[in-house]
Amino acid sequence: MGQNSSQVGRMTPPVRLIVVGAGCRGEIYSQFASIHPDRLKVVAVADPRKFARTKLQQQHKIVEENVFEDWHSLIERDKFADAVAICTPDRLHKEPAVAFAKKGYNVLLEKPMATTAEDCSAIVEACTQSGVMLSVGHVLRYDPVIHKIKALIDAGVIGDVIHIQHLEPVGFYHFAHSFVRGSWRNEVESSFALLAKSCHDIDLIHHWAGARRCVKVSSFGSVSHFQKKHKPTGAADRCFDCSVERNCPYSACKIYLDRVKHGHTGWPVSVICPNSFPDIESVTEALKTGPYGRCVYECDNDVCSNQVVNMEFEGGLTAAFSMVAFTEEICKRKTTINGSKGELSYDGHEIHVFDFLTQRSTKHTARCNAHKSFGMSGHGGADYHLMDAFISAVANNDPSLIRSGPKETLQSHLLVFEAERSRLESRVVYCAETDHN
Repeated sequence: MGQNSSQVGRMTPPVRLIVVGAGCRGEIYSQFASIHPDRLKVVAVADPRKFARTKLQQQHKIVEENVFEDWHSLIERDKFADAVAICTPDRLHKEPAVAFAKKGYNVLLEKPMATTAEDCSAIVEACTQSGVMLSVGHVLRYDPVIHKIKALIDAGVIGDVIHIQHLEPVGFYHFAHSFVRGSWRNEVESSFALLAKSCHDIDLIHHWAGARRCVKVSSFGSVSHFQKKHKPTGAADRCFDCSVERNCPYSACKIYLDRVKHGHTGWPVSVICPNSFPDIESVTEALKTGPYGRCVYECDNDVCSNQVVNMEFEGGLTAAFSMVAFTEEICKRKTTINGSKGELSYDGHEIHVFDFLTQRSTKHTARCNAHKSFGMSGHGGADYHLMDAFISAVANNDPSLIRSGPKETLQSHLLVFEAERSRLESRVVYCAETDHN
């Protein structure tokens, strides 16, 4: 996408952005201002962690009076920016999203929207009533290759879509980091895994299905392997003190300390030292005392490590989604879409379309213009393209540039909640039975 065509030739002032939550996602999204200072200026930051907010302040030369511990202080002031990026923990999305929308700010909201269907609906209602734009951080919508899948479907290259098979391989150490030791390990503290990790994927399936509504859904899943009963004999409660750590693929020493020793200080190492830059000393201390040094078999994790979701849409279209922790590849989705005239397959890198009539396979690729030097190459460059679209939308007052707007995003989120309800209640959920459809 690069610079959006609607932006070319237009001399508009930079969009002024407030960042609420200066963690990993807040920092990544704000990097767009370093790449395009003529299009975006980060003017304020709010985060209760001094190290995080000071780091963002220094990166973007934010004046001291616009640096806050609490976002409520920003709401008390007159509106002084065009948009806000809300990158707080999942359970802290609804209140700031509603408050900033009512204040007249356009909202970029990290996914998931919120942790209950009611809160998701309240956010959409607030943005709609206030007449502000809402872009939810479904970055995969902006991956150039994945976006190409939708374009091919809409062009009719495989005819009518009959079935969608979609896999998210989370990655063995990624799951251990985020969903066993990390911030998304416990549903009460964050949210269930299908919402936290895979609302991306349910959103894509919903998007590929087009205008057809999902009529029923079933889901199964559980916590596998990461349980006390699977703890190896002789294992300690912390990897740093463990005599069998060398034989454990989930060893925190392997995942974090070995990376630092080889000069790698980005994700996931950067996450475990929230109050300093990661080095040997700070990472060692984090593993000795912090949550990321715990044995994966002695954590308070309760979110699914593997889950399947089966869906039936209007017209008989079926879809099957699988999320699994125990994979080599990290988040490189794999998709097969079967149509009446052909089959589309995506291996996480490129697309192939097999035409039933000619019996020939065609490869399709898409160009990515993401700026890797500024840390915006994540999700196949989609982090960059999401910001490019949102900033262009705000600058030109054109919400059509946002691919993950309020209505469709709400519908796909509600489908995630229905799928989890199916898993918990061990039954098929008929979506027409609910008040949300």
